Amino acid sequence: MTNTFKALTLFSVLLLFLHSCKETKPDKLVEEVPKELPSLKGSFANSFYIGAAINEHQIIETDDKGIEVIDREFNTLTPENNMKWMYLQPVAGTFDFEFADKYVALGEKMDMFVVGHTLVWHSQLPDFMHSVKDSAAMAAQIKNHINTVVSRYKGKIHAWDVVNEALNEDGSLRASLFQQVLGDEYVEYAFQLAAEADPEAELIYNDYNLWKPEKRAGVVRLVKRLQAKGIKIDGVGMQAHWSLVGPTLEDIENSIIAYSELGVKVHFTELDVTALPNPWDAEGAEVSQNYEEYEGDETMDPYRGDLPDSVQMQLAKRYQELFKLFLKHEDKIDRVTFWGVNDGGSWLNGWPIKGRTNHPLLFDRDFEPKKAYSEVMALKMKDKVTYNKIPSE
Repeated sequence: MTNTFKALTLFSVLLLFLHSCKETKPDKLVEEVPKELPSLKGSFANSFYIGAAINEHQIIETDDKGIEVIDREFNTLTPENNMKWMYLQPVAGTFDFEFADKYVALGEKMDMFVVGHTLVWHSQLPDFMHSVKDSAAMAAQIKNHINTVVSRYKGKIHAWDVVNEALNEDGSLRASLFQQVLGDEYVEYAFQLAAEADPEAELIYNDYNLWKPEKRAGVVRLVKRLQAKGIKIDGVGMQAHWSLVGPTLEDIENSIIAYSELGVKVHFTELDVTALPNPWDAEGAEVSQNYEEYEGDETMDPYRGDLPDSVQMQLAKRYQELFKLFLKHEDKIDRVTFWGVNDGGSWLNGWPIKGRTNHPLLFDRDFEPKKAYSEVMALKMKDKVTYNKIPSE
């Protein structure tokens, strides 16, 4: 072999090696780019917001695991308790915004759609409100509270649960403190004040058992009355404190359609699915209900350890069916918010029977995703995206 041929051969081998490196380098680079994990907020971003109600420990960011899950999975937040009247204004004319400010700041930091919950509700009121018996004084209290709170967070809170749980099960207005002192018009008054304080915020009526035909009819009347008077209302919040067997998908669907036909969006505001039996006469999510006689009763608290696989499957199937329905009507639905982040933090561990071990959410007590999470995610994995559906400022 001549020296010239050897040189040419070596040169050819070198060219092939360099060409091979050029071909493989892009593949290696692609493999080194970290892939974003699928999440609820990413998978459902083109359909509706996915959110969670957060507690005090999460608001002040001492719950590290909870914060990690919240940031990864959700794109909208609701405060579970810290923005209710008794916490924001415990004494007449004296406001405490410490936790509310931190809640809003957390939502801004995480680029969330931030919900305010709730402005006017007959429950969890400060003591001084129960002594207000004059209509003019009641109107002044409502005006001061709404103006002060909504104005403070103008442009920072994107939606408000303006009035909460104002209806009886038959669709009539509940004889609450506000209704007894100010009359039925207090609902209209509250929405009008909220709209004036922040015209850009979405305004929502929020209640439980809104799948029931009689209560549904009451909501329809309420919304139509506001609309007839030109008062802004943007959505109906269907609290979704449901069970493994009820309500039926048909009843839920009928309500979605009925509310949408009013020209407002549907928000599923407080979603959880109890895995436990409840007393036969427990009604919706009425927080005043308490069944002390069942405390310690194992038949009412059968899953004090892990949830059995058979029940895990029931829970997963229920959530899958619900989200299939939500996706069917995604054009009518603006938001689906879970009432809590994980099982350990769920209010259902203490309601309507104290001290129980419930398993109603998609994440277990260690913040690990459950079978229900997998079944919900499976509905959208082929249509996965990885950005937040956050409105532009």
